[in-house]
Formats: sequence, C-alpha cells, structure tokens
Amino acid sequence: MPYVTTDDGVKLAYEETGSGTPVVFVHEFAGDMTSWEPQLRTFGMRYRAIAYNARGYPPSDVPPTPASYSQDRARLDILAILDGLGIDKAHIVGLSMGGFATLHFGIHHADRALSITVAGCGYGAEPDKRAQFKAEANATADLIQNAGIESFADTYSLGPTRVQFQNKNRRGWQEFRDQLATHSALGSANTMRGVQAERPSLFDLKGAMAGITTPTLVLTGDEDWPCLLPGLLMKEAIPSAALVVMANCGHTINIEEPDEFNRIVADFITHVDAGRWPMRDPRAMSKSILGVQK
Repeated sequence: MPYVTTDDGVKLAYEETGSGTPVVFVHEFAGDMTSWEPQLRTFGMRYRAIAYNARGYPPSDVPPTPASYSQDRARLDILAILDGLGIDKAHIVGLSMGGFATLHFGIHHADRALSITVAGCGYGAEPDKRAQFKAEANATADLIQNAGIESFADTYSLGPTRVQFQNKNRRGWQEFRDQLATHSALGSANTMRGVQAERPSLFDLKGAMAGITTPTLVLTGDEDWPCLLPGLLMKEAIPSAALVVMANCGHTINIEEPDEFNRIVADFITHVDAGRWPMRDPRAMSKSILGVQK
C-alpha cells in the first residue's frame, strides 16, 4: 500500500488507477477509500483517479488524540496528497465530511483545484442546528468508544439518511455497513470529536464562499434533509456553483446511485476541462421576480 506523509508526520494510504488529468476523491465519515470503488473504476478509464484514507482510517495512521484532527487538517491532508503525488492541480470530489474538506480546499487552495465537487455537505450547518449537531457528534464518539465499532456500525448505518440505500439495495448497503464495522474505533471517535463536532457552520462562511471562482458542483440527494438548505446556501453564495439534486436519494449517493453520480460528475468535469463552465451572470441575482420594476 503506498503512502504520502503530511507536514505533521501522519502517513495517508492511497490508491490510484488510470492516467491523465487527476481526480481526487475524498471520503465521508462512514466511508474510506474503498467506498469510492465505483468511481475509481469509471473515472480511471479516462483520468488519473485517486482515493485515500483520511487520518484515523487504517491503513492510514491513527493519531491518538482529537487534537490531531480538525477541519483545517482535513483540507491540508488533501494538499498533502497532491504534493506527495507531484500533482499541481486536480479535480477534487468530496462527499459529506469529504465534501466539507473539499469546500475548505476550494476556499484556501483555489490555485490547486481544477474544480471542486461538494456532495452531501451540510450536516449541522444551519444556525439553529449547531448545538444539536455538536451534541450528537460527541454522543456518537461516546457510542463508538463505549459500545465498540461493530455495535456503532449497526446504529449508524441505519440513520435517517442511510435507510434509502438499504431499501434500494440491501446487498450494497450490507457491504457499506460491514466496511464501516472494520474502521478504527479510536480513529472514528477522534474524527467525530476533532473534525465533525468542531467544524464551522457553512452559514459563517458565506463571505469566503463568495470568493470562490473555481468551477463548483454542489450535489445532494433529495432525502438528505440536513444537506438541502445548505446546498441552496452554497448555490447562492458561490458564483461559480451549480446545484444538482438526485431524486429519491439519501446521503450515500456515490454508492447508492453510482451510475447517476458518475454521470453528473463526469459531465461537470468534461465542461470544466473544455473551458465551458460559466460564472453566474450577476443579472440572475436581481431582487425582481419578473424583471419588471414597479
């Protein structure tokens, strides 16, 4: 298994396939690099497709304390992958926790991103949900540490935005649940405390998002309720953003509906590579409804 080493000495395991323009996939909290297999197989036929395990997800290193995990570290770890593989610029595709990291990468490292795809991003972002989300994140970490990763996987894999996957594809969902149960309890708990519970609200990042000119795709499932309003926020705030909502989908959209996910992302990247991705026309943001002023 190949690794890159971050500036704070953490080894990150990665896989890659194909050649050409790089596309880097950044996984969600309940996933790892293997959850991007449908994307590696598809995008690897046209691109240099790369997926890696975040810190805390073996065979990547598992730093022992939550202090080594943060939203800033998550986006810097994307940078470490690019630097370690000698990549100047790449398309960055992130889901959920990986979507937050990808968004922050687009804010802080726009010169290294050909495009950003921010999928399933928004949990706990709404101002009136912040305290609830932080409390649930820390309770989740407690559950992992007290009950063990196997018991946690039984609970987390049946969350309100995961049951859609189970109902559609019991076999695929079972594979997802079983893979989740192999994760490091320590790494998962530390990630939940250090990254998830402490990340800033998207609503506090509106000014920073307004400065993003990198081509951006915001992608979510229509039954991924915690991500719908934040998706609209990102569409409104980011002048280079398009918003796509996948029908009858929950949170785990890249494996719940891999063909549709791949089609949407591939079409987006194709437009970007052709130089055909637009910035929003400022006239579209008029306060007028019909364009006729009283």
